[in-house]
Amino acid sequence: MRRTYHQFPQKPELERRYNFRDNLPYIVKVIAGMDGQSGTFITDAPDLKGLIKAKRSIGVEIADRSVNFYPLNKDTFEHVLQNIDIEGTIDFRVNLKYSFLDEKYDRVPFMGDSYLVRTELENGILTVKVHHIEGMGRTECTRIADTIVDEIIRNTPNV
Repeated sequence: MRRTYHQFPQKPELERRYNFRDNLPYIVKVIAGMDGQSGTFITDAPDLKGLIKAKRSIGVEIADRSVNFYPLNKDTFEHVLQNIDIEGTIDFRVNLKYSFLDEKYDRVPFMGDSYLVRTELENGILTVKVHHIEGMGRTECTRIADTIVDEIIRNTPNV
């Protein structure tokens, strides 16, 4: 089954290469584990009048048959792994949802960002390409790539 998205841009905003000793099923498992994670960061307020401390939540999807994306999380990755080769190319869509606490401590959502992420693994070299596709770009493409690599490192058992 093809796991590449037909509209992935020819020239993505970010491309990085890493030495990598594992395989694509491992990458899929690690990225599936990112779904549902969250953290805080400082950004412009939704009305662009000052800075706020916001919550960023991650949602992950994997390309399915070149035109659609399928939710990828800890519950669905086993099904996805059945069709993944050891090396090759897989596309993901990372959706970030943002929210902040107002003066009454109610959580207020505001417009998030979406990114296309392409992982290519060949001969021990992992290439990660990231392209912003929707939203105001409150999170940089480098942060998306760094998060993926940090998760891979964090989840790799020490040998």
